[in-house]
Parts: sequence; C-alpha cells; structure tokens
Amino acid sequence: MMTPGHQPPPKPPHPNQKPADLAGAPIAFENVAAEQQSSGHPDGLYVLFFTEMWERFSYYGMRALLTLYMIQGLHFSQQRQTQWYGWYTGLVYLTPIFGGMLADRVLGYRKTILLGATLMMAGHFLMAIETIPYFVAAMGLLILGNGAFKPNISTLVGKLYKPGDPRRDAGFSIFYMGINVGAAASPLVCGTLGQRYGWKYGFGAAGVGMFIGMCTFLLGQHRLKAINLDLPEPATGFAEAKQDDKASHEERQTEAGRILALLIIAFFTIFFWAGFEQAGNTMALWAEFNTKRDFVLPIAGHFDMPSSWFQSVNAIFIIVLAPIMGLVWMFLGRRKREPGTPLKMVFGLLFLGLGFVVMALAAISAGSDKGSVSSMWLVFAYFLHTVGELCLSPIGLSLVTKLAPVRLGGMLMGVWFVAIFLGNKAAGMFGELWEQTSHVNFFSIFIGTSVAAGLMLFFLLKPLKKLIAGAA
Repeated sequence: MMTPGHQPPPKPPHPNQKPADLAGAPIAFENVAAEQQSSGHPDGLYVLFFTEMWERFSYYGMRALLTLYMIQGLHFSQQRQTQWYGWYTGLVYLTPIFGGMLADRVLGYRKTILLGATLMMAGHFLMAIETIPYFVAAMGLLILGNGAFKPNISTLVGKLYKPGDPRRDAGFSIFYMGINVGAAASPLVCGTLGQRYGWKYGFGAAGVGMFIGMCTFLLGQHRLKAINLDLPEPATGFAEAKQDDKASHEERQTEAGRILALLIIAFFTIFFWAGFEQAGNTMALWAEFNTKRDFVLPIAGHFDMPSSWFQSVNAIFIIVLAPIMGLVWMFLGRRKREPGTPLKMVFGLLFLGLGFVVMALAAISAGSDKGSVSSMWLVFAYFLHTVGELCLSPIGLSLVTKLAPVRLGGMLMGVWFVAIFLGNKAAGMFGELWEQTSHVNFFSIFIGTSVAAGLMLFFLLKPLKKLIAGAA
C-alpha cells in the first residue's frame, strides 16, 4: 500500500541530472517519492500507466488517419502532405525539450501536464472540423500540447522510485506497455471510425481518448501526493557548481570523449528515423492503395480491412517482442556475450534495411506502382522494423543517461531528441519522392541509407568502444 506520510523528506535533486524515460523525454529521477515496500509498485504507477495509455491512444489514433485525411479529406497533393507530416512528427520530438523546462522552472508538473492535455484535446476536436484553417490550428495545438505533456508525465514515473530501487526498470517496462497498448488499440478504433463513418468521428474519438486520460490524471492525483507536483525544481546551488569545477583534467577528457561518442551515435540515428517514420507516411499510402485488404472470414464473410489498422502492427509487435528481446539480452549477458550498445544500434539499422528489402520485393511483386500484393509483405516489413526499433530506440535513451555528465544531462538529452527531430523531418523530405520515382526505387533508397549507415557505424565500433569505456 502507498504510505507517503511515513517517508523522510526528499533530498533536493541536482537539476541537471536528467536521464530519459522510455516514452522519449528528458526526466529527473533524483527527486525521491516512493513507497518502501520490497515488492510490487507504487499505486501512482498505474495512474500514470492509464493516463499515458489514453494519451498515446489519442496520438496514434490521430496519426493513423493523418496521411489519408490530408490527401483524401483536405485534397493535399502527396508532396504537400508529406511536408506537413514531416514537420508534425519532427516537432513533436522537439517541443518536449521546452515542455520539460516549463515544468521544471515555471509551472510545475501538474499545471504543465494539464495544459498539455487540454491543448491536445482541443487539437483533436478541431481536427474534426474539416477545413484547412482548423487543420492548421489543430496541428499547432497538438504540437504544443505534446511538448507540455510528454516529458512530464514520464518524469513522474521516475520520481516514484528512489535511486537504486530495483523495481524501477520493471516499473518503466509496465509504463512502456501502457504506451503500446494505447498505440495498438487506437488505429483499430479511430481508424475504423474515420475511414468507415467520417473523418470527424475518428478525430473526435482521439479527442475523447485524451479527455479520458486527463480525467484519469485528475482523479488519481491523490495517489501521487508523495510527489511534488506543483513547485518547479530548485535552481542549481553554488556548492554544486563549484564541485563541478573541481573535476580533474583526466575526468574532463573522459567526459569529452563520451560526449563525442554520443554525438556520433546520435548522428547515425537520423538515418534510422528517416526510414522508420515512413510507417505513418508512405507505408500508410502503400497500405491504402497497394495492399490487398479483402478477406473472407468464416463467420463474418467478406471483410474489407481499413488500411489504418496496419498502424497497430508495430505496437502489437513491440508488446510481443520486447519481453523476448529482453530475455535474449539477459541470456547473452549471463554468458558475457551481450553486444555493446553501439553494436546493437548497428543491428537496428540493418534490420530497418531488411524491412525495406521486403518492401522493395513487394513493389517488384506488384508489377507496377498501381499494383497490389498480399498484406503479409507489409506485416513482415513492420516485424523487421520493430526488431530494429527495439535494438536502437530504448537502448539509445539509456545510452544518453550513461554517457552524459550530470551537469549536462538535460542538454545532451535535448541533443538526442534534436537528432530524432531531424530524422522525422528527413522522413517527410524523402516522402516527397514517392510520386517522383517508382516504388521499387523509393524503398531502395532506405535500403541504401540504412545499410550504409549501419556499416559505417560498424567500422567505428572500435574507436567508439574506447571513448565510452566503462560506461556502456
């Protein structure tokens, strides 16, 4: 049971120590507010689980419809659509940097989270009004709302556990599952409503999901009362700054080497996200126009599956594969054969490339850019991309927390997410080639970029290993 009243006062955190959570935002773990039971998890974890689940439901439900809505609903050209998609998916990874600062220094967590939820809910409901001015306003509200909400709801998960609490990793795994449950369910609900009954119903359902998430947070706040939700984090004291200045020359060199390694690895992740984020962009178009979605079911008979359902595949594979991947790394670790973090990222890039090999073969099998093939091609490509994601994304976030000096943790996490922003923006730019080249050539672009980036990173493993020695 939660017993916050029996906890000693938490030690003031070092404000620059900001590792990352699995949802992808800078956070601070050191402000202690957790129960002392040896097993189980704080009750507040499940409040945050369901809050995040519904927020991700709204985000991925809207994203499942976004590409098709711009082309079929607003009649954007494919080039204009992919430009908007690139800016939107890029900026949702850039604004959390400022949302974290807003909570840390101005509003506190409660107000910033509620502000973000309100902005996103309003954005989803504005999307239901099918005109371009409302669409533009909705995009702005969703980007700003995501920036205020995303980093701070995740920060609270870390604050439920004391440093060194063995339940922390399991707690984040539970939280991560909430993200993917929401991401898996929303395309099935919002996608079906939007494609079958009208765009406004799909976007409206996303808005309702965000409303439920906000209510969950409001009604569950009594389970988070051990955490300081209202006051910004204290500023860095003179003593901490002075202590940082005493670092030896050797320590400075080690830090510089690790920062350099982090910047090099972050650069290569741009190529990963440029390909991976085709999932909601050109691969959504492939699902709509080049995939056979007619099925004959034993009871229901003929069934034409909405193309937006394919947006659930990645999240479903994550739910299934994440525990398996964890067991594989543990198995190899016990035998001292677990690959280092940079090598895992090489695997991530190569699996991404293999996924696009499948897509290129599917395009060849289709015979022309207007031909269609079995849905299994797309599902198999998503499977390979998900394996790649699990090799790179959560491991990369962990790497930042290992390599970043305490006083630069927040800044370097910001740099990491700038790389994700650039990758998403590049995804939109590459998407402009969809109608300018054949589908075979288009998918081959990502075979080349991901495999080339993976091989380049592989040849840098030895110097990177020296730079990060003892940290990862």
